[in-house]
Amino acid sequence: MAIDGPSTTAKQNGRLAPVRPLGPCAKAARGALSANTVRARRSDFEIFAGWCMDRGETALPAEPEIVAAFVDSMAETRAPATVTRYVASIAAAHRTAGVDGHATAEPVRLALQRMRRRNGRRQDQALGLTFSLRQRLLEAAGDRLIDDRNRALLAVAYDSLLRRSELVALEISDIAEDDDGAATILVRSSKADPEGSGEIVYLAPDSMELVRAWLVRGGVSEGRLFRSLRRSVLGGGLDAGQVSRIFKGMARRAKLPDEAVARISGHSTRVGAAQDMVACGIGMPAILQAGRWKSPAMVNRYGERLLARRSGAAQLARLQGRDRRP
Repeated sequence: MAIDGPSTTAKQNGRLAPVRPLGPCAKAARGALSANTVRARRSDFEIFAGWCMDRGETALPAEPEIVAAFVDSMAETRAPATVTRYVASIAAAHRTAGVDGHATAEPVRLALQRMRRRNGRRQDQALGLTFSLRQRLLEAAGDRLIDDRNRALLAVAYDSLLRRSELVALEISDIAEDDDGAATILVRSSKADPEGSGEIVYLAPDSMELVRAWLVRGGVSEGRLFRSLRRSVLGGGLDAGQVSRIFKGMARRAKLPDEAVARISGHSTRVGAAQDMVACGIGMPAILQAGRWKSPAMVNRYGERLLARRSGAAQLARLQGRDRRP
């Protein structure tokens, strides 16, 4: 975590102002954490520092009661998962500064518990781009070069269950095509593999065909697999934030309802593929391997409605002949 000195507040024009959290600790974190993690922690801590500045409080080290008050304040307008992440970033800042414990003390724990009892812990889930939706978006895409890229991006994202940061980091050299038209992709590093041991994921023949169409038409032969485009002119690699915008744009073109488009994220293909696997009865070990999950918790969350239809209650209703509308 990036922190300058022992305090993140300083006098400016006679009032307290936050010191931008950069400096020695940022250098220490560089290379040890992903760029996305560093950015997220910096952003979260700056929100906390700004909140403290407005109240004349010191953000680092922050008294547990101040962090608890921050939690209570944020819980009024932010989702529980967001506030929990803020606290994790505040705790990371304190650990880096050598003042661990302030953000994990009893007042903070009680504030988080208070928030969850009041607001609940359930998060809104991204819309799963299941196979039927995947096909709908692919078929609705146009004939421009950017449409070829978008089709390839969507197809690769669905088959590989890659996170958006992993998608945009893919190199053409990471793809190895097999004789049957399918391919495998080397994921050089990921959230679950921060040290870069590398993992292999699968790409079906129809998806590989879309990748070939994009590469041939775009004249791309090396470097990043997915490139930015401006008026059909190739640019550098895509930013991770563009993935959700691309999927949303494809969904609008496919005339999905506005409420469905709003729920699409860069995670939607990962959710949708997992839901399809659950629906097809694929075993949990194979699903975990495909998505590179360490535990079934997220798969169960994504497929909870499908799994409910296989529960003991659902089986009992079928055995009793109560699984049909009267």
